[in-house]
This record gives sequence, C-alpha cells and structure tokens, in this order.
Amino acid sequence: MIALAFLGGHAPAEDMDDNAIKIPANAQQAIFAGGCFWCTEAVYERTDGVLKVESGYIGGDVPNPSYEQVCTGQTGHAEAIRVTFDPSTVGYEQLVRLHFASHDPTTLNRQGADVGTQYRSAIFTLDDEQQATAERVKAELDASGEYSRPIVTEITEATIFYPAENYHQNYYSRNSAAPYCQMVITPKLKKLGLADSAGRSPAP
Repeated sequence: MIALAFLGGHAPAEDMDDNAIKIPANAQQAIFAGGCFWCTEAVYERTDGVLKVESGYIGGDVPNPSYEQVCTGQTGHAEAIRVTFDPSTVGYEQLVRLHFASHDPTTLNRQGADVGTQYRSAIFTLDDEQQATAERVKAELDASGEYSRPIVTEITEATIFYPAENYHQNYYSRNSAAPYCQMVITPKLKKLGLADSAGRSPAP
C-alpha cells in the first residue's frame, strides 16, 4: 500500500475567498484531475500545507466552459483542482503522491460510476520541474508493482484553468450530508485518514 505518512489533516476553511486566506509570498500552485472535483477538492482541503483549493476545468478547447458543457464530454476539459500550497510545509512531490493515492490512476476516463473524458486522471504541470517530478513519481509507482494495471495518468503542461461555478467550490464541507458525499467522498477521506468517524475533517 502506498505510504501516506506525509498526510496531515486539518479542518478546511469555510470561506475560500482570497480575502479570508493569508497567502505567503513563497506559495506555489499545482493542478490535478482525478475524477469528480468534489472528491479531489475535499482531499486536498484537508492536507497540511494546503492554503487554498479551487475546483475548475482545464485541458479543453472551449473558452470559459460551463459545468453543463463539460459534462457533455465534448469540450475536452477535465474536472480539476488548482491547489495553492506552502512549500515550507508540504512539497510538490508529496502532493503528487497524494494524487495517485487518492484515486485509481489505472482506469481510463473513469473513476467509479463517473465515466467520461472529463473524469480522466491527469496532472497539469506549471513548469519543467513539476513535469519532471510528476513523471518520475509515475514511473516509480508503475515499476513498484503497487498497481495490477499500468498507470494511465496524463502528465501535460497546464493550459488555462477556468474556475468552476461558485456552487462547486468547497462542496463537501457545505454538503457533507448529501448522498454522493456520504457514499463516495466520506469513505475516501476515511481511507486516507483525513476524516473522523463523523465524516468531518480532524481538528487541527
């Protein structure tokens, strides 16, 4: 099993507005896609060193797409998250390893019941260093025998990231009692050690 010792839980901020979050000058960003962005957002919001998580769309050819457009699978976009993090607390490689651990990177264009290219596994890199790190970790995990099938995660240079509609932001924290959250997201958080028995994030 992939080691998750790098994971640390904290309660997510209820308000993801930039004005409510102090972003240090050395903050960096990372972009990941791994199925429904409600799931990936919930995971990273509860990870130490993560300052902000935005759900959005990336990798397509339609400017400023809507959720409804992306759901058709015709725009080319993936549901993704843009993570702002403090590199003095958590490194990019740790976030990449969390990405692989928090979804099935061996299923093409699918995560569970969510099927379509918009749910593909991908890492959108922001510079050459991120590209090299992501490719190295992917190759290492592929060679480790951890997975019974090859990893299909796409690693590619980031294009324009379009933030999703407001109702998608901080979704799990605002809707944790919803059926999808209870059936899909809460079990994922528990598996990763990022939720207590009540389905809430651990206290700081």
